[in-house]
Amino acid sequence: MRVDLFDFELPPDRIAQRPIEPRDASRMLLVDPDTGSLEDRHAHDLADVIAPGSVLVVNDTRVIPARLLGRKAHTGGRVEILLVRKMGDETAEFGGTRVPAERWRALGKASKPLRMPTTIAIGEGDSLMARIERRSDDDGLLEVVLATMDGTPLQSAIAARGHIPLPPYIRRDDDAADVERYQTVYARAEGAVAAPTAGLHLTNRLLGVLSARGVHMATVTLHVGPGTFQPVQVEDLDQHRMHEEWYEVPRFTAHVIDDARARGAAIVAVGTTTVRALESAADPERRGAVQACAGPTRLLIQPGYDFRVVDAMLTNFHLPRSTLLALISAFAGRELTLSAYAHAIAQGYRFYSYGDAMFIRSRGKAAGA
Repeated sequence: MRVDLFDFELPPDRIAQRPIEPRDASRMLLVDPDTGSLEDRHAHDLADVIAPGSVLVVNDTRVIPARLLGRKAHTGGRVEILLVRKMGDETAEFGGTRVPAERWRALGKASKPLRMPTTIAIGEGDSLMARIERRSDDDGLLEVVLATMDGTPLQSAIAARGHIPLPPYIRRDDDAADVERYQTVYARAEGAVAAPTAGLHLTNRLLGVLSARGVHMATVTLHVGPGTFQPVQVEDLDQHRMHEEWYEVPRFTAHVIDDARARGAAIVAVGTTTVRALESAADPERRGAVQACAGPTRLLIQPGYDFRVVDAMLTNFHLPRSTLLALISAFAGRELTLSAYAHAIAQGYRFYSYGDAMFIRSRGKAAGA
């Protein structure tokens, strides 16, 4: 499908630079694919929108402080590394000393073109070191070895010196507030370099209200990678190579979804990452069921896709010409999706990661009744 069919104009002042307080005070556009109606609500209204008995599935990935700023050991030139995924543990030599280390795939940029291998001191001093060794043949990412020279556990050093990797359309440096607000309240499994942003609207209070009203909660994990921000470079989505992300659907979640299907209840996904995890795990033999599994996914969802698991979803507003907007269009219909976006722009909704939300009702199901 042509990428330009998912284009729209967004005034720059509609891009949220900071989140709303409290989380569930964000606006929420209620979209009904059956009637085409649009209704302006707020995230705290979710308990009135999701029917009792439904299953709310969230992505429990946790954003790591993956943005590392440093200087080349020999020249002092500035280097920025964005950790993408850990490959394994090993030992490595830095300054003639062998120390425990970790190997990562990463993105990198520098004040001058990188030569490999290049040793980098992260932050002040030289207690956290990185060595960019080579560019991977299979995905083009850099292979980086990280180690501490003073015995500090590596994850503690990264937490102390790393930065929250805010999206490129947030035009400011990260600060202390982002450490909390660029995480969901249920974030657990470390590994993401971007937040599953639909979940940022949920509070513990709201989750408690949903539970008290009979809505069940289950989790998946999908570690959101930097590819989620990469623009589509081809004219047709069929030619787009989707980025790879690791996901897991635990056995408990598969059981909860099976039980919901037996009761005729709906599955409500919080965010496109949850949608992709559930649909990647769809049981080919039993429609509506998922298999407990873990592994990489490159699932690209565009109009014409047959959703096998997800009945309704909460999502943020996404970039034009993106695979995420194509996914939303596949679920709600392209014309209704673009109409909803035009309404949101006209009504002053806030867009992207720290912006407002959209809830897409089920087609003829209990969720969103």
